[in-house]
Amino acid sequence: MLSSGLFFQEMLALYIIAVLGYAARKKQILTQESVRVITQILLYMTLPALILHSLNIELSIAYLKQFSWLMVMSAYILVLTAVIAGRLNKSTNLSPLQKPVYESLILFGNQGFIGYAVSFILLGEEGIIYLTVFNIFYLLFIWAYGIHLFTKNKNTVNWKAVLLNPGIFSTSLGFVLMFVPFTWPSFIAAALESVGTMTVPLSMILIGALVANVTLKDFAISLTNMYLWKAALLRLLAFPMLLLPFAMLGVPFHVFLIAVIVSAMPSAPTICIYCEKYGGDSQFASFGVMLTTLLCILTIPLLYVFLNAIQHFAGLL
Repeated sequence: MLSSGLFFQEMLALYIIAVLGYAARKKQILTQESVRVITQILLYMTLPALILHSLNIELSIAYLKQFSWLMVMSAYILVLTAVIAGRLNKSTNLSPLQKPVYESLILFGNQGFIGYAVSFILLGEEGIIYLTVFNIFYLLFIWAYGIHLFTKNKNTVNWKAVLLNPGIFSTSLGFVLMFVPFTWPSFIAAALESVGTMTVPLSMILIGALVANVTLKDFAISLTNMYLWKAALLRLLAFPMLLLPFAMLGVPFHVFLIAVIVSAMPSAPTICIYCEKYGGDSQFASFGVMLTTLLCILTIPLLYVFLNAIQHFAGLL
């Protein structure tokens, strides 16, 4: 476990990379087409390679128990937050184009990019393993229920595309390999590691570039929208706390840590993509993603300190 000070330093390094991405986009070093290419490289090359490399392990009873806890916590938090977010959304006075965006900002975190970067800081490759398992239900959730929120038509969901999503496909392949007496040859493992390690810096460059698409003037005006602040506080602080009961159920702390921290990721840029493709207030979505991304600079280290305090207190009992 990292000390709080060391964790903050590691997080600061991530933010610096994001600032570089922001500056590169503002200076047109990265064009809109460049951002699209980086996204494709991450989704179809570096992230699958990182997952496959991390899951190239020898399966054990201990891992199976930890994976079971992760899947239970993932299903629990997804179902509970979906119910709460749905009820909150019904009570809002937002326009029909903003309602699905508001609910999505609350529900869907950036677990695929920032999530992997933070998990790697926390536990190295082991953190990637735990996050990969924790993300199984989430990937199905964001690709199926996320699209449903914008279309309100279950027939719109392309299940073939969902199941063949690079993240789900590479995770499934990785799990299959864990259950068979086979590991990657050393040269393939080395190649996967080399490509996979690019995920963290590339993802932070991408986050900075995406934030740069929002003008500071428009963003400043959006800060008067209380719905955005409510969505941010729920996504970054309130909803992760729903996992606290698991701390009393004997879940290994490092497994519990990944689940809580990852559940506190800022809103996913995928929401903006859904707005463009299926209809929605894309500006409202961009403001929400930017606000949560900026606030997580404070909330993630704060949450880490809080969880460390819980562990320390439990150790004294």
